[in-house]
Amino acid sequence: MKSFIDRAQAWTDLQHACAEEWVRRIRSDEFDVVRFMWPDQHGLLRGKTITASAACDVLYGGVNLTSTLLGKDTSHKTVFPVFSQACPDTPFPLQGASDFTIVADPTTFRVLPWARRTAWVLCDAYSADGLPSPFGTRGLLKKALDELAAKKLRFVAGLEVECHIFKLDDPNLRLSDSGQPGTPPDVLALNHGYQYLTELRYDAAEPILDRLRAAIQELGLPLTSIEIEFGPSQFELVFGPEEGLIAADNMVILRNAVKQVCQRHGYHATFMCRPRIPNVMSSGWHLHQSLRSSTDGRNVFVPDQPDQALSPLGQHYLAGLMQHAPAASAFACPTINGYRRYRPHSLAPDRANWARDNRGALLRVLGGMGQAATRIENRAGEPAANPYLYFAAQIFSGLDGIERRLDPGPSADQPYETPAVPLPRSLADAIVLLRQSPLFQQKMGERFLEYFCYIKTEEIARFNLQVSDWEQREYFEMF
Repeated sequence: MKSFIDRAQAWTDLQHACAEEWVRRIRSDEFDVVRFMWPDQHGLLRGKTITASAACDVLYGGVNLTSTLLGKDTSHKTVFPVFSQACPDTPFPLQGASDFTIVADPTTFRVLPWARRTAWVLCDAYSADGLPSPFGTRGLLKKALDELAAKKLRFVAGLEVECHIFKLDDPNLRLSDSGQPGTPPDVLALNHGYQYLTELRYDAAEPILDRLRAAIQELGLPLTSIEIEFGPSQFELVFGPEEGLIAADNMVILRNAVKQVCQRHGYHATFMCRPRIPNVMSSGWHLHQSLRSSTDGRNVFVPDQPDQALSPLGQHYLAGLMQHAPAASAFACPTINGYRRYRPHSLAPDRANWARDNRGALLRVLGGMGQAATRIENRAGEPAANPYLYFAAQIFSGLDGIERRLDPGPSADQPYETPAVPLPRSLADAIVLLRQSPLFQQKMGERFLEYFCYIKTEEIARFNLQVSDWEQREYFEMF
């Protein structure tokens, strides 16, 4: 009888070869367990931990998960009526909390350096019929990369990610603190802020930062620097360039590694954009991107004229990013909190423009003639973004610019004053723009787009039902 892998034709020859090597290692008693992990619609990892004695069978047979996982918002609530007969008419046609299957990508196998005798592998979502799930975001990025490959191009990304790391004061694990979501932990700062890149602050945080550095490098991620950011307990991790799917996988692995290592040593790490903690600064995710020729490996963004910021192809790609940036904001910045960062004169963008080496612009162009690292830095993203959706939206936008030969116009050297289309000021505004986008409807599929927007609309509805601290301070005494 054929395995699920064979029936679904899920693996390439390389993946089959990698699987054989990991089967050998598992059977040689190197591990006790294997974590089979799948990145959900939010880019959060979910899955099952399988004992070594069962892992080889599961590697070829897949792991069954409850399909309600595909329908959860950020509070882990299932927002679709999965037990309703009307469910097939919604964007989410999986009734009765039936199963779907996650299938390991053997090229992503790793040994977890912080967990004893534990292997880890990233998985893709498949429907019961053996077809890739239409709600698998890793699959959407593969689709975008395939469109690039048809043009003999490859997507290259460099990650520049900010986060906060606090000393854990009280995890708030009392039963009364449970909920969806539960009470967040109480924390203490590791250092005071506003001392950007000072060695003294780095040295004070070195005990946990060195543990993180070691774990990240043992995982094989191309870490180049760990830096003290501007705000208290704020840090930045910078990585060398990797090609599309690998870079997106690295982002998911990075967030998990940082949070798990910190958790084991009495710290709390968060990739939330702007925690509600006094004096903190917003965190961003600056995505550096370029395209590489599949034929000769060269960076096709490099211009051949000294007065050009990018090659003609690079300029078209840049223009596509600009044109679709408002609608793509929902993928770059998918949380309500992330829009607290968009404000003028704050090193964060507020409109869809570009500029040469200017951190106030949405799209910062770096490099030039003769510089192999010529690239576009998108400064819109928040660290909580799902990298598969963020990357896919960039690729689809850039390809549209190439195909339509769009012109980005001149550099916005005064980015907060140059007229340009404004970025949405809230997640609700971003969802409206996303739903109106013919490009994303076509490229990501109407069903997926409505599915994603439905989940986000439910999150917004929950937010709107809450009485905020602002409302209490504004109205409670006055009226």
